[in-house]
Amino acid sequence: MVNKKEISAIVLAIIILSVSAGFFEIIRGTSLIFAIVLGMALVVFFNVVTKKFIAYNLDSEIEMRFWEVGKYSSNKKPFLIGAFLPLISKIVLFPFNSFVWMASLVFDVKAKTYRAAKRFGLYTFSDVTEYHIGLIAASGVIINLILSVVSYFLGFELFARLNMYYAFFSILPISDLDGNKIFFGSKIMWSFLASLVLVGMLFAIFIV
Repeated sequence: MVNKKEISAIVLAIIILSVSAGFFEIIRGTSLIFAIVLGMALVVFFNVVTKKFIAYNLDSEIEMRFWEVGKYSSNKKPFLIGAFLPLISKIVLFPFNSFVWMASLVFDVKAKTYRAAKRFGLYTFSDVTEYHIGLIAASGVIINLILSVVSYFLGFELFARLNMYYAFFSILPISDLDGNKIFFGSKIMWSFLASLVLVGMLFAIFIV
């Protein structure tokens, strides 16, 4: 289930990430920008769909939104750091082409109403546990890793890099980012995925 607010956040995030990653291509007027836009759209799409699928199978649902900071009271508007950081990072990371800050979207999770009826077996209580939230977040990282490896061997190196970069920023254990959800859900799971992502990043930066 995707609502209009969610769709707006996802589409805007794709645009911001595409502009940030393809900044030099926009200036040069090269056709590569279209490949970057399509690549980012697919990266975010598969990440979101996979997490929603896993959440559905855990009798939960998630809602995507921009990463926010600074909301300490009900009357104070939060700063949408997820919308601005990719653009700001392009200034700092300008020598690294398509490598920019890609952690823009986070998710909120809630249990479906009938989850409370499942008191035995998989669930011992109706709330979504930190481990289950970690599984949902981890599924997004895993699909991006898989897509990165597959697309590299198929010859789509740009798409491979975009997936690996997205996985890298998704695994960071910061604030509301997926990496923090994975870390508190299972430190072993986070350590394993972080090791895979680190190896993939080194390969993407220095070899690909």
